[in-house]
Amino acid sequence: MGFVDLDGSLGRRFGSVGLTLDGLFTTVRVSRSDTLTVTGPDADRARRYAATVSERFGLPPARIDITGAIPSHSGLGSGTQLALAVGAALARFHGVTVRSRDVADLLDRGARSGIGIGSFDGGGFIVDGGRGALDAPPPIVAQMAFPDEWRLVLIFDRAAHGLHGAAEKEAFRVLPPYRPGLADRLSRLVLMRALPALAERDIELFGAAINELQHCVGDYFAPAQGGRYTSRLVSEVAEFMAAQGAACIGQSSWGPTGFALAASEQEAQALVASVRARYGQTEGLELMVCAARNEGAQWNELPG
Repeated sequence: MGFVDLDGSLGRRFGSVGLTLDGLFTTVRVSRSDTLTVTGPDADRARRYAATVSERFGLPPARIDITGAIPSHSGLGSGTQLALAVGAALARFHGVTVRSRDVADLLDRGARSGIGIGSFDGGGFIVDGGRGALDAPPPIVAQMAFPDEWRLVLIFDRAAHGLHGAAEKEAFRVLPPYRPGLADRLSRLVLMRALPALAERDIELFGAAINELQHCVGDYFAPAQGGRYTSRLVSEVAEFMAAQGAACIGQSSWGPTGFALAASEQEAQALVASVRARYGQTEGLELMVCAARNEGAQWNELPG
């Protein structure tokens, strides 16, 4: 949902805010094998992750089947969840205890944001403390349960992709620090509005805080992504949902996925219906209603 401090004048940079979602999963199954075998979506990247973890901890070969995956390059943290799922599951299968933070560090995840790690570990609404002097993923400084009844409407543009890889790194390299005072404002906004509003289940105040954070972060990244949103379609649909009463709207990470917050399943479905009535079968547009997820990764030991 955004960064609070790209100025870094206090010695820590980034400081991200995010939410764990239900309904979008990366699912990995590990079984015995004489050779390292990986199947399923994004298998090549998963194989690299598995090889690195196996070498680091001296693990024997295994078979890894990726039976479900979050859409890649959509701003939903798919790479981090894949890395953590593969690395943690492989270590666990072979009886090795390892922290997800260490897996993330080993696999070069969490370079700027700790949200994916916090989501994997415990879920909920998360704030990390930014990247400091230590060469390690940012620490989680706040982690709260999100109201069970609130809903997110995800807005997908299947014809667009968010910045990632080398392009993302270059964007962070060339973009200037926040303008003076902005990091102060956003830090206060998160600490004194978003978190207390969440604790009191006040969706209006929470939404107002996220809207302001999104506006500031979107405008800052506009030169790199072509506007406040990566996708013009997502931007238009999100603004339409705001006019229809959504508590807040925004873009997840670099996008192109957008979101709108509603107070209930009924209100979320009403937003979806209004968009479909307005936009019909617009090419590339997909909508998904989901709840927040207030728990982390689940483990199941299967027979055989």
